[in-house]
Amino acid sequence: MFRGVYEHQIDAKGRTSLPAKLRDTLVGAYDERLILTTALDRCLHAYPVREWEALELSLAKRNPMEPGVKTLMRLYVASAQECPLDKLGRLLIPPTLRSYAGLEKEVVWAGMVKVIELWSREGWAKAQEEARQEATSADVMKVLAELRQA
Repeated sequence: MFRGVYEHQIDAKGRTSLPAKLRDTLVGAYDERLILTTALDRCLHAYPVREWEALELSLAKRNPMEPGVKTLMRLYVASAQECPLDKLGRLLIPPTLRSYAGLEKEVVWAGMVKVIELWSREGWAKAQEEARQEATSADVMKVLAELRQA
């Protein structure tokens, strides 16, 4: 499971290092490949290939003309690109994905259980502030209570 928040630099070529703890989880449970795609928030999602393929298989069983399915395919699947780690544990983020998420000099990696989010530093700060405002909502508290009982 991916967890934790890590700040890293991104170089002029668009490479950034996958944080060691996230890399250990990736290599230990999967392999050294990630699928990067645009998220609905202004960030990127990084899936281990096996998790991504499971998502695609589930999606393939759905009616592609269903509005939510078609939109998900256009926004999420069509943008997806496989990005293997190099020998130094770096990931080359394609220019279109960097542009979408506003990744320039600093990136924030956020472990989200089965997926990793990549944010610009500013985007992450804004998302955290929004999450803190929502954290007091009844819906969030209900989910947390359900998880504690499971």
